[in-house]
Amino acid sequence: MTGRSRTMGPVTNTKKNKDESEILKQLRIKRKKLKQEKLLERLKKTKIDSENNESAPDKTNKTEEEITPASKKLHTLSIAVPGSILDNAQSQELRTYLAGQIARAACVFEIDEVIVYDDLGDTGSEEKVQVDEEVYGIKTARRCCAQLARILQYQECPQYLRKYFFPFHHDLNYVGLLNPLDAPHHLRQTDEFAFREGIVTNLPSKPGQSSVNVGLYKDITVDKALTPGIRVTVKMQPNNKGTKKIRGTVVAPTAPRTETGIYWGYNVRLALTLGNVFCQSPYPGGYDLTIGTSDKGRNVDELPAQSLSDCSHALVVFGGLSGLEAALENDEKLMVDDPSFLFDHYLNTCPNQGSRTIRTEEAILISMAALRSKLGTISEQGNFTKIKHGNEK
Repeated sequence: MTGRSRTMGPVTNTKKNKDESEILKQLRIKRKKLKQEKLLERLKKTKIDSENNESAPDKTNKTEEEITPASKKLHTLSIAVPGSILDNAQSQELRTYLAGQIARAACVFEIDEVIVYDDLGDTGSEEKVQVDEEVYGIKTARRCCAQLARILQYQECPQYLRKYFFPFHHDLNYVGLLNPLDAPHHLRQTDEFAFREGIVTNLPSKPGQSSVNVGLYKDITVDKALTPGIRVTVKMQPNNKGTKKIRGTVVAPTAPRTETGIYWGYNVRLALTLGNVFCQSPYPGGYDLTIGTSDKGRNVDELPAQSLSDCSHALVVFGGLSGLEAALENDEKLMVDDPSFLFDHYLNTCPNQGSRTIRTEEAILISMAALRSKLGTISEQGNFTKIKHGNEK
């Protein structure tokens, strides 16, 4: 199965020669230093703003219309879920539906990255299966993890591209039961928007150009010679009068969001252990805000609004049936006894719960809703008003 790196590229560990516990220790030190620097910057900014306000009372700020999404800092929001939650489902249909619930939650809360990690370690009895090393960066994974990752990728992919990237597989036997994501990048043929997802086709093209299927009535021509079969993000060009040929420009997968502010889907990553969730981050410098969820954590209501907004890459980690404590215990390379030591914040997002247990798929919805106001600008992206639908005049 081929595809673009945004959704299916391998994530390599750049510090293979170091022990994971040492890497995590360095990450904690780096995060602490980063927090101190940000605090100093805020204090300086407050002082400068105060002086400017005193010396220039007539100074006006930019209006909301002048502040474009492209001028805003690009924030990302990641979640990590254990693949073992599928093993608690009692049938193949329920396994599939559970994975679909995770995909829906990720889309609703505009998650940029979903990490599926193995929380069982060597204690699990389930046999491991082979996975595409080019896609995931690993050779084998527990079947529940591989299936959850595959269904998440399937759901994220626009409908008109699925037949190219997802051939028949028993993990996808019941995906017809799933509710569609109906995400902004799942455009219909009659929808009009500046960007579209596509697959490079093998139709003949001029040198330096390629044909791409972006879900329209015919392929479009893009400005680069690319290998057929890969997934690309295309910026559509306005049609010239008197020509029927549609043209576009291949852009980075993050371009729709940085240029328009609109949510453009999530990436999927597989992690063999809880420690690898942190160590193999695709972002330079890793995650600068990490949150663990547990009924043993601090009450989330004690955090003020916007208190977690000063970050670039946030990560929220969820536990399985036995919680994050069990995931930590099953990771032999993590030399800590308390999972709260792994995170900047260890939170109880549903205090005074009425049920003895909260399922992971429920915890994601509850936690992301509770954290939305705390994360602030991370959640402030575009909406569907920028897409012109076919039935609109």
